[in-house]
Amino acid sequence: MLLTGLVLAVLDWCRRRPSSGCWFEQRKGARVSQVSTTSDFTPASVEQNEVLCINEGDTNGVSMTDRKLGFSRNTYLVTFGSFFADMSTEMLTPVLPIFLTQTLNANGSIVGLVDGIAQAARNLIDGLSGSISDRLRKRKLIVLAGYALAAIAKPFMGISTIWEGVLAARILDRLGAGVRSAPRDAIVASSVDKRERGGGFGLEGLAEHAGAFLGPVLTVLLLYSLQFDISVIFFLALIPALLALSIILFVNEKSAPIPDGRAVSMNPRQLPMLYWRYLLAIAVLSIGNSSNSFLILRTQEVGASVITTTLIYAGFNLVAALMSYPLTALSDNWGRKIILLGSCVVFLLAYLGFALVQSMAAILALFLLYGVYQGSFRSVGRALACDLAPEQLRASAIGWFSATVGLCQLFASVAAGVLWDRLGHASAFIFGAASAGAGIVAIALLLPRNTKADVRNAVER
Repeated sequence: MLLTGLVLAVLDWCRRRPSSGCWFEQRKGARVSQVSTTSDFTPASVEQNEVLCINEGDTNGVSMTDRKLGFSRNTYLVTFGSFFADMSTEMLTPVLPIFLTQTLNANGSIVGLVDGIAQAARNLIDGLSGSISDRLRKRKLIVLAGYALAAIAKPFMGISTIWEGVLAARILDRLGAGVRSAPRDAIVASSVDKRERGGGFGLEGLAEHAGAFLGPVLTVLLLYSLQFDISVIFFLALIPALLALSIILFVNEKSAPIPDGRAVSMNPRQLPMLYWRYLLAIAVLSIGNSSNSFLILRTQEVGASVITTTLIYAGFNLVAALMSYPLTALSDNWGRKIILLGSCVVFLLAYLGFALVQSMAAILALFLLYGVYQGSFRSVGRALACDLAPEQLRASAIGWFSATVGLCQLFASVAAGVLWDRLGHASAFIFGAASAGAGIVAIALLLPRNTKADVRNAVER
């Protein structure tokens, strides 16, 4: 049942794809005609007749006959790679603080230091890896390098005898995640029909959150039911990491075309102004969106046990997984801005609730509600970042989006920690809710109402 969403997506793709041919849409009218893939045509003739192939231009090395209408083979390969990668990472989430404090006798400050430095390293590399992959036009190679770094790092955490060794391995793990993130998402964007780009990112988000749900559950099963030693978990986490690496080997990539034969510039100013307005709105929103650790702390504060908190967090990831695909796919029809605003409203309501409510049942409901935001925000956000960038700069656009979100959330977590210690839990969540409100206003004002038309104009300029 955990992979129900993935199965439904596959069935939906099989149902909707045409039996043959490539679909073309004429610019000057609403009429759509089917053209046989065996017909002779050239880019010049296509341009002369002002015909746009809906599936052509974002192929990323996938032939039109392989792609048909909707998702391609690459989409599913990257999706399952993301599933196993996130399962591997989240297997360590419950045990890493315990390993540091109980096995290596580190204190709570060291736990925060290890996670904070590692996440900061990832956030800094996110934007650079996207720009480098655009420059080299070798996205698959960089994705493989990222998966390999993350896989190698996990057993090194388990064999560390001092916390500094865990820190070094954790930094390597997060650097691997940062290296692979933007070019991997660029492959997803290039592997789907542009009319269903949101669905592609939603499918990837579904897999990520499904892995995030199964990882901790698998760890609890290994620790409490099968009585594995805690250090063994770090070695077992290598298995799904290697599976993810193996799956990406089968991705078929060709270099994205470069306009006029020019080299890709790594200068961020090459991205359109509308993209930077969008990034500013995202920064305003994310400046108060602190780590989920504060939601966990709030859950324990109202009386939840460790096991109950773990199950609630697993349910949160399950909701995020189940909501990611349908909501992000909906943005293909309703528009990215509407779904993005809706997810921000959920963020606002959830944080206000965490600040005010006291009962366990209310906290449970709010945590599950927040899963709706978690499942939609990043997927829709990445899809919109792709929409606002030319094809040859997509990895850069996704990378700077992820770096902006990550760095702002790092600041938000530090601020929330200070507010929590000095003024209590309510102040931390009210700060986040205020950020959500300001972000809603920023998105409403800085992003155009007619998103599709303005995106097209921005990219063409």
